[in-house]
Amino acid sequence: MRLSRIVDASADIAATRSRKQKTATLRALLDDALADEIPTVVAWLSGVIGQGRLGVGWRSLSSVPTPADVTTLDVSDVDELFTRLAGAAGPGSAALRKQILEELFGAATDVEQSFLRRLMTGELRQGALAGVMVDAIASASGKPLDLVRRAHMLTGSLPQTASLAVHGGAEALADVGLEVGRAVAPMLATPADSLAEAVLALGPDVVVDFKLDGARIQVHRRGDEVSVYTRTLRDITGAVPDLVAVIRELPCDRIILDGETLTLDADGRPRPFQDTMSRFGSAGELTDDPLGLLRPFFFDCLHLDGVDLIDSPLRDRLDALTSVAPDMRIPYVVNPSVEQAQDHFDAALAAGHEGVMVKSLSGPYAAGRRGKTWQKVKPVHTFDLVVLAAEWGSGRRTGFLSNLHLGARDPDGGPPVMVGKTFKGLTDALLQWQTDQFPKHETHRDNYTVYMRPEIVVEIELDGVQRSSRYPGGVALRFARVVRYRPDKDAAQADTIDTIRGLLP
Repeated sequence: MRLSRIVDASADIAATRSRKQKTATLRALLDDALADEIPTVVAWLSGVIGQGRLGVGWRSLSSVPTPADVTTLDVSDVDELFTRLAGAAGPGSAALRKQILEELFGAATDVEQSFLRRLMTGELRQGALAGVMVDAIASASGKPLDLVRRAHMLTGSLPQTASLAVHGGAEALADVGLEVGRAVAPMLATPADSLAEAVLALGPDVVVDFKLDGARIQVHRRGDEVSVYTRTLRDITGAVPDLVAVIRELPCDRIILDGETLTLDADGRPRPFQDTMSRFGSAGELTDDPLGLLRPFFFDCLHLDGVDLIDSPLRDRLDALTSVAPDMRIPYVVNPSVEQAQDHFDAALAAGHEGVMVKSLSGPYAAGRRGKTWQKVKPVHTFDLVVLAAEWGSGRRTGFLSNLHLGARDPDGGPPVMVGKTFKGLTDALLQWQTDQFPKHETHRDNYTVYMRPEIVVEIELDGVQRSSRYPGGVALRFARVVRYRPDKDAAQADTIDTIRGLLP
């Protein structure tokens, strides 16, 4: 397959907000690709290079040969050159990379050069989200969508999932299971309208957990080998030796746990979220200060000593968790009345936490999905939104980037949909942080506003929403205020415009 076919498909995907049209474009492309090309095509249109780091940045690509007039590059040609780039190391590697880049870009047309430059620097954003690509893989391979989706969630790899669908078929997809040491996309919760409604809707067989003001972690252990992953599946094992040490003491050989971690004050109350997140970027030295230790709290067990539990009901998964880590379970009550659930909710808030999670004890673990059997209850509505731009402040905020332009994620893979602005809740420290950090994500600016790539996620508290013709989504936030920034999340994990609209009366 010619590289130009992929470039054209990328442009077509970027030009439409229709999920149906995106899927059709991807399916047509995969239909025409050779079986061995499909994993590479899927990877590139997902913004990923199979070889990993190529040792090439924007500076290396600032001076490339004049574009070719006619397209000649095939997928296999480019993939081979990427392999050579990734393998360039040692003395003379810089000259070798330059030679390979000249060979690659010298054979590429103008639009192909633009595509390759964005792909190689991680800037390829055309709206081919994972969900759209999964639909296309299922459609092109003729395999059941549920099997393809499940395989993707368990492998965490779209190219691998595509290869299984094309080469292995339904049986190979169905055989995909958990692998200890390989992170799996976490299950997410749906916001509840009220605690009473959540308990009555999912009950009577429910568990109500504290919703901690911490950072989501997924822990894997195989013998003495421990891995710790964030919500976005980033491996932070080297930064959290205190968590690793605790997990190594559990009475089991293999386990996968889902939970939260946070640092606590001397009285057991959670310290600021930023204190917890700062540990993820540390050098990984174990501290003697008990207030600096990360404390793990778990609410699910996906695997225990050779047994996958991901498809088992939550009741069984919690039994497994209790059998090995009873002291690390998040505070919970089982089968409470509405009044007892309210008492637990009040206790969570009194302890400094966010609220509670209401979960059906019969539900499986919906990896990577916002399952209806998990509902989160907070005292006010909070959403994770994307910062699209920031306006320069006035008065005492002169010289600082202040008023935020906020966007909700488009579930069909288009750019974020603007839903409002706010400068409420911004402390002096946050104003300084925004002014220092936002220009690093800048796309352009005018006299009043710095416009940014949709990469920074902020948690916003609001009283509700209202219909509005001012913003393209037809909805606007009411009394929005900043709670905190979410460095543990990326834009693909922001709340969708559909979720925001769901608050409309």
